[in-house]
Amino acid sequence: MNQNTLTIPGLEQVYDALATAIDGAGPEKTELFLVKLALMNAQALGDPEQFQRHLAAALRDL
Repeated sequence: MNQNTLTIPGLEQVYDALATAIDGAGPEKTELFLVKLALMNAQALGDPEQFQRHLAAALRDL
């Protein structure tokens, strides 16, 4: 498991950057952007099982 964790300010910085990027992609390209981002992050994570756990966690309580 990755021992690197973000602090609350770090998470806020990531959230702001993500929101800005989604706005920049525009409504027609948001889904494509998010898929590309997820695949790039999965590649960086290097652990398909961990990625599956992240997917499940993100789907909870939508």
